[in-house]
Amino acid sequence: MKPTEQALAAAAEALQQALQRLHIPFDAAHFAWEGILSVEYKENTGDAPGMGWRGVKRYSLGRPPYIDAQFALRYFEIEPGGYSSLEKHAYVHLIVVIRGRGRALVGTQVFDLKPFDVLYVPPLVPHRWLNPYEEPFGFLCPADAERDKPQPLTPDEWNTLQQNPETAPYVF
Repeated sequence: MKPTEQALAAAAEALQQALQRLHIPFDAAHFAWEGILSVEYKENTGDAPGMGWRGVKRYSLGRPPYIDAQFALRYFEIEPGGYSSLEKHAYVHLIVVIRGRGRALVGTQVFDLKPFDVLYVPPLVPHRWLNPYEEPFGFLCPADAERDKPQPLTPDEWNTLQQNPETAPYVF
């Protein structure tokens, strides 16, 4: 499902207004930043194996042109039973978990994550975020402002992960 143009425009306007205040308070009771709107994770990237996703929202906390920077700061939240696409791209991830617990498939390893864990995903390494737990799983994820689109895995990468008993449950 692709985020609607209206939802993207509303989120961008909300971000612009929030950043003009210089300080964006956090509401712990609602686990949300004041004035920041969520959008669906991303547009559907096609029918390639692994590119589906479920129950993921993205919150843009700062990005060009609203801040003078070469990066974007995003918060992703995955609902219980949700997961991201199984993808790779040329930029790195360096995430910080700030809510709940989750799992990450990174290359041929699976990591259990909890609040304040830091996880590094090198460029062009297949990865997927998952929430097999009963509470939301959220993490901060800065990224280059100019970045490539997610790429599906090659058939060889897919087969390698499917044949590995540790990663096979997360390759779908």
